[in-house]
Amino acid sequence: MASLGDAEAILNIYRPFITDTVVTFEEIVPTVDEFRERMKSILTESPYLVCEVDGEIAGYAYASAYRSRASYRWNREVTVYLRPEYRGMNMGTALYSALIPILKAQNYTNLLAVVTLPNEGSKRLHERMGFKACGVFNQVGYKKQQWHQVGWWELALIDKETQPLEPILLKDFNDDSFVRQTMLKAADLVKI
Repeated sequence: MASLGDAEAILNIYRPFITDTVVTFEEIVPTVDEFRERMKSILTESPYLVCEVDGEIAGYAYASAYRSRASYRWNREVTVYLRPEYRGMNMGTALYSALIPILKAQNYTNLLAVVTLPNEGSKRLHERMGFKACGVFNQVGYKKQQWHQVGWWELALIDKETQPLEPILLKDFNDDSFVRQTMLKAADLVKI
């Protein structure tokens, strides 16, 4: 689980995605303090996970709220970012393999992933994790002097006939043993 002390290291992973790519539509790199506040907000509700290699953060994944209306509270938007030198080592799969079961245990029922297109690596990762493509928005993001498409993927954690239970916020989730076991199992997937 990430801590607020990890904000600078995580921001260092995220920074080149802002400055050099269209993976994120963010254009200005936030300060460490701003980024720490984002993390703090997310960590009250949902996991924010890091994958460490030799004591250094190599990647991270988190789940944030999807819209603010009450009836959306069972949904989480999931995100994963890796340092480039750690791609192809199953780290994204490992991070999602920990994140998804924890979210399900918190009673979240639907996960959404938003991907700037084209991005074959992200598409493969999400589909490998069971996400289904559910839509494409055309001409929705303008960055680096051109319009970009955004694809949406969804993963239902319960069937549509099941009435959802109220989500358990991470700050109130008291199953440390489950979280620890889930993360250890996921760590075995990394191939370094």
